[in-house]
Amino acid sequence: MQQIGNAHAARAWGLMPGVHVQQDIELAHQRSAAFGLERQDSPDYASLGKADLQLVLEQNRLLFRHAAPVMDSLYEQIVNTHHMVVLTDARGLILHTLGDADFLEKADQVALNPGVAWSEQSKGTNAIGTAIAAQTPTVIHADQHYLFANQFLTCSASPIFDAQGQVIGVLDVTGDQHHFHRHTMALVRMSAQMIENQMFSAAFQNAVKIHFHSRPEFLGTLMEGIACFTPDGRFLAASRSALFQLGLPVSALQTHTFSSLFGMPLSSCLDLCRRSGSSLITLALPNGMKVHAQCHEHPRTLLSAGVNLAADHTVTERTEQPATQGLSLQQLAGGDAQVAALINGLRKVIDRGIPLMITGETGTGKDWLAQAIHQASARRHGPFVAVNCAAIPESLIESELFGYEEGAFTGARKKGSRGKLLQANGGTLFLDEIGDMPLHLQARLLRVLQERSVTPLGGAGSTKVDIDIICATNQPLKQMIATKQFREDLYYRLNGYVLKLPALRDRSDLTQMVSRILQQEDAAHMRIHPALMQVFERHPWPGNIRQLSNLLRTALRLAEGESEIGLQHCPQDFLEDVVPTSIVPVAQADLTPPLPAPASDPGLAAQELGLIQQALAQCKGNVTATARMLGISRNTIYRKLGRG
Repeated sequence: MQQIGNAHAARAWGLMPGVHVQQDIELAHQRSAAFGLERQDSPDYASLGKADLQLVLEQNRLLFRHAAPVMDSLYEQIVNTHHMVVLTDARGLILHTLGDADFLEKADQVALNPGVAWSEQSKGTNAIGTAIAAQTPTVIHADQHYLFANQFLTCSASPIFDAQGQVIGVLDVTGDQHHFHRHTMALVRMSAQMIENQMFSAAFQNAVKIHFHSRPEFLGTLMEGIACFTPDGRFLAASRSALFQLGLPVSALQTHTFSSLFGMPLSSCLDLCRRSGSSLITLALPNGMKVHAQCHEHPRTLLSAGVNLAADHTVTERTEQPATQGLSLQQLAGGDAQVAALINGLRKVIDRGIPLMITGETGTGKDWLAQAIHQASARRHGPFVAVNCAAIPESLIESELFGYEEGAFTGARKKGSRGKLLQANGGTLFLDEIGDMPLHLQARLLRVLQERSVTPLGGAGSTKVDIDIICATNQPLKQMIATKQFREDLYYRLNGYVLKLPALRDRSDLTQMVSRILQQEDAAHMRIHPALMQVFERHPWPGNIRQLSNLLRTALRLAEGESEIGLQHCPQDFLEDVVPTSIVPVAQADLTPPLPAPASDPGLAAQELGLIQQALAQCKGNVTATARMLGISRNTIYRKLGRG
């Protein structure tokens, strides 16, 4: 019975996939019918007005702040697959979307847009609304949607929970039903848990945190449990994984202390952690299970400051801080002559009052370069504040940049909010994707640059600011000027010195780039198999450095415990891009007789052979398993090996 109870708890907290069998769908359909909906009904396409949507966005500011970068990362993994990423509030009201242009046109047909509600009451059975109703990750595919109008969709949604176990939003990936992929749900669940963990850490950043799991290799991953305590040992909160491992609900845990949960005073545990250095310690849970643990203390003594952590679970607005040390200009130059020349020219204009504009394809490292410029400037001890103009909804970007006074609009927080321009005072403001800034805000930004002062929304007076602005874009701003999408006067204000970063495929320092990323991930000891490095060198890298970095981070997790990263550690979507281009697909190999080897690049044939030999070694000589890994036929493997 205990195991059954734990399974239900795990599913409710999203630690297990929401297995929606026909019975679950039927129950959801019954709820939809009870709301008075008919399957042939036209969906309710009503959308909030701009002012009301701004209020909802402001109310969900913290959720959006932590979700936006995760949505960017999730979208990078599904880009060009006819899908979109959706974030909603706790009621299923859409806050923000990212998606492929071709699918966004289809999404408009059913109002998958900010300001539209996707609750079960509004749209019947759908992944967003049903995930909220069932409080579990949910897949609704094709005709499982209650309304016929939505049955061209396939949707995977995961609720996002706060530290008290309440649903505060939903992360969803929606696409055309013909492009369903079984791995989508796993990506959505992991991304939702990433958002939760980030919000959890921010909410209790001053607490003593205990990270634990029964298996030491899961520490530092999304599967670890995190429990938070005041310095005197009072329980504050626990992450979903921690609740599952502890086997107690939040209401029961609130009566506990560290001592009653783990059988020792918190002070003794902290002493044990300090003595063990980087080693793990062992703790016993209330159910008798032994777990491996690490302790993380906040450097400040909170009790002496009179901070009541138990009474304040809200996340305060982060104050501006000096930028952390990133990569230097010299490190960014690497071994590529184009980038080295760019850096040499840049050194001559830093701190000369010349505006800098960074251009280049998405993922080429524009944000890295902006941080390196700040670190090389006289403003290095001031704040570095980055704003992605494409990631912030248009209705929120004005208050995000300029801030607002108390009472500026309904729902505005007490004491108002300092905008990014004021937060960057004395330092550098980095405006990424400047081409996505709305026209009316371009005019306000131009005034700030001319007058060097900022007036917040609802404010009567202005405040002087001393900032350097670095801009970045991957859009053709001159063409946008011609079509009245970008102000010409602002363009020439910002376009003092242009730094065009080359695409990764055009750089000559791929090997150094790989080494640098591995160093950043504390994995300098890892090797890249030569056959895989050949694949890297031939790949066009449409996502540039960002794609390479994400791929290596994933591969490192899959290669944990090994000393070398090989083809088998690469994500499936990457393999689908590189393997079929060099190896005959299964269908062709099975249906056609062997053809004479074409006159082609001998390096490509060597690469094919290297990939096959590496996979064969990983499968311990099992040709059938190798064929399955590579997605080709056994005959193709024998033929390629025979040629080799």
